[in-house]
Amino acid sequence: MLLSDDRGLRKFAIATLGLLALTVTAGCQVRPLYSTPTAGAGEAVSVSEADDRVEQRVRNELIFLLSGGAGEPSTAPYHLELNVASRAVDVLVSSSDDVARAGRIVMTADYNLTRSDSGETIRSGRRQVVALVDFPVQEFAKLRAIRDAENRAARELAELLRADIASGLAKR
Repeated sequence: MLLSDDRGLRKFAIATLGLLALTVTAGCQVRPLYSTPTAGAGEAVSVSEADDRVEQRVRNELIFLLSGGAGEPSTAPYHLELNVASRAVDVLVSSSDDVARAGRIVMTADYNLTRSDSGETIRSGRRQVVALVDFPVQEFAKLRAIRDAENRAARELAELLRADIASGLAKR
């Protein structure tokens, strides 16, 4: 028999595994995740001006991610209107002296991606991130810890926004 000997069983197992691997990878695409379906370079996106430090931080991170470090384009076929808000929330309050020992920074971005020429909305939405922070006893150290947490949240929020923008541009 074909499967009765060890060599035939091994060939059958290899053929079955090969067929299974082909079946699993049949739905895969071979193209970069953030590529555009059109031929040519990635699409340029201009980002609205910032109103405060936190929004400027998210804007800078986002421009860096979208352009690969080349800076904001002078003319872009797409425009992103961005509004970012941040707030510090006390989470762990000491019962002995009623002072917060830990908290979180909640950063929220509302965005609207439009075509520059027609004003047609391509994608809009809201993203929110949370960064945890420990509050030291010293006041300056507490302010610095909050700023560091805001910077971490800004980087994470920019990553989420870049993914949303790439997804919106890929679907057009």
